[in-house]
Amino acid sequence: MIDSAASTAGIELQTRRRWLHDAVELLSSMRFAISLLTLIALASVIGTVMKQGEPLPNYVNQFGPFWFDVFQKFGLYKVYSAWWFLLIMGFLVLSTSLCITRNAPKMIKDMRSWREHVREQSLRNFHHKAEWQSTSARPALAQQLAERIAAAGYKVKLVDKEHATLITAKQGAANKWGYIFAHSAIVIICIGGLLDSDLPIRFQQWFMGKTPFAGNGIIAQIAPQHRLGLGNPTFRGNTLIPEGSSSQTAIIPQQEGVLIQDLPFTIQLKKFVIDFYSTGMPKLFASEVVITDHASGKSFPATIKVNQPLIYKGIALYQSSFEDGGSKLRLHGYPMAGAANYQFKMAGEVGNSTVLSTGLEAGANPNEYTVEWSGFRPFNVENMANNGSGQDLRAVKAGQSFNDQFAAGLDKRLGSAAKSANNKDLKNVGPSVQYKLRDKNGQAREFQNYMQPVQLDGAYVFLAGIRDAPADPFNYLRIPADDNDSVDEWMRLRAAIQSPALRELAAARYAARAMPAASPTIRPGVDLMREQLQQSALKSLTIFAGDGKLGGYLAISRFIDKVPAAEQAKAADIFMKILHGSLWDLWQAAREKDGLKAIEADDKHARFLQLATTAVSDAFFYNAPVYLQLQGFDEIKASVLQVTRSPGQNVVYLGCFLLVLGVFSMLFIRERRLWVWVKPSEGGAHALMAMSSQRKTLDFDKEFEALKAQLAQSA
Repeated sequence: MIDSAASTAGIELQTRRRWLHDAVELLSSMRFAISLLTLIALASVIGTVMKQGEPLPNYVNQFGPFWFDVFQKFGLYKVYSAWWFLLIMGFLVLSTSLCITRNAPKMIKDMRSWREHVREQSLRNFHHKAEWQSTSARPALAQQLAERIAAAGYKVKLVDKEHATLITAKQGAANKWGYIFAHSAIVIICIGGLLDSDLPIRFQQWFMGKTPFAGNGIIAQIAPQHRLGLGNPTFRGNTLIPEGSSSQTAIIPQQEGVLIQDLPFTIQLKKFVIDFYSTGMPKLFASEVVITDHASGKSFPATIKVNQPLIYKGIALYQSSFEDGGSKLRLHGYPMAGAANYQFKMAGEVGNSTVLSTGLEAGANPNEYTVEWSGFRPFNVENMANNGSGQDLRAVKAGQSFNDQFAAGLDKRLGSAAKSANNKDLKNVGPSVQYKLRDKNGQAREFQNYMQPVQLDGAYVFLAGIRDAPADPFNYLRIPADDNDSVDEWMRLRAAIQSPALRELAAARYAARAMPAASPTIRPGVDLMREQLQQSALKSLTIFAGDGKLGGYLAISRFIDKVPAAEQAKAADIFMKILHGSLWDLWQAAREKDGLKAIEADDKHARFLQLATTAVSDAFFYNAPVYLQLQGFDEIKASVLQVTRSPGQNVVYLGCFLLVLGVFSMLFIRERRLWVWVKPSEGGAHALMAMSSQRKTLDFDKEFEALKAQLAQSA
């Protein structure tokens, strides 16, 4: 492992215990160290491909219960702190250290050696050799050759042999320092990595009774067995500080909960600053803080920016991200079930919960649902590059529900800008609120609603997202914006569809509008057809309204499936024409009931009705008793700081420096050895030159030829 010419065997310990001899030989051998490096490389591949440190439910959803247990037993969710990975690191440190111990003294001795014990016959066996005759005497020729070799950059030594003079020279002997530095760097980097690992925390858990905290509560009241003291040598945690608040602890996440790390100072967040690009994307995060030392009581201000950490008492504070610090929210709620059409006001605070006491169906328990306000974002930068293109999100696909089609189509238009490979049209689509609606059984679904309408496919719609699990993407319901940029008209239409009285009135008006009064002679036939059309319109509205669980286009599709296959296309066309026509009259009847004037029949309102009908159909998959729309907010920012103590950081930097130095030494420093045997001969002296190098290259051949020509001139 140290030298290409060195043996791959390890240290041969002189002992009668065969097992000890074999163990030491294996640990100090190159083959063992290379095997460990291979295992670490494979483990690093796993740690790169598989996300590390995610919540355990995310892995269950991704891999399933069986493989989740298998991967968890091997510690693949935290590879770099798994027991087997740290064990491999420890053995690598031991093996490489023994390897260096065995080879470094030999290499240093070889660097100092002049290899002056060579013989004339051995020089004749070299591949690169040359001979020439000189008229100069042996001492004069030897001195002249030594000077020319020294002028070429070699260190030279003259050794008097019996009846001869040996000139031995060397250049690039520092090449072997490259091997020593590179392999020492492996040991140093591994030691630095072990120092910064969670081994100290594990030791405290094993021998000092420290356990993760898995409950909820005030940090100051958490028991000592869940807290790590100021003497903890290494840690990496986070602290969230709302504006105007302070923190003197860091949270260290564990798979079974969290550990609380006490800090020797208090961090008070005076102000959180964030700047944006013209697209709405943030370009600068900065926390203006005041640090108060617990020991001295002294305070000083500081600003923490991204890539500009604050380091105090060996603890580094990095600007990690930002969150909501408990913003005050003002919302309007709309019922999503039954024929009720009203709105109610609601207030919330991010991080807290609110009992949903209004907005439910008649007879419902007002304490049946609780709203847990989980997040608020004052801006959302989305990629709108594909706006207006792509497939219809509501096109019926075989084997795929409207909800699945909806999510798949919208995913092409929305999502984090970092996830898209074609970021060409980034826009800030405004604030959004995120909350969980939890029922009395503890089951919860998560919602994400945008405050402002977003333009998609040429129309402005309100996006209402929903998902069942945190690992799932949001599926969005599109509620079209009305003339007042609100959801009022859509809510009015949704409620009217669920009203049997309004459906009957709309069916009658549609039939009368489609078949106006005729002359007395043909009136009986027209009245019969009008009555049949009225019944068809009422039936289409009733099927579309559904039974509370199944309705919309899916209910119509199942109804059409009962028609003979040859007649389905024609039946569907007639059914949809009757439905759309009667929905217009239903909308007008609902507005009349609320004391509003009739809507003008034009392309704009026809487009709205089309989108509204589709949204009503998709609302059966929304599966929520209310829709909460954000109306206003008082934002309170919170800064998330990463708090680290890394005693191994400088050790790793030293190792990296030695590694770079060692690699460059091995690549760019070539060791060359040169010998010239000068002996007396008739009429002067005879010179025999031989040259060697660890790596035979074209440059070495050229250097040999140049030196041979230069030295032969002395003849």
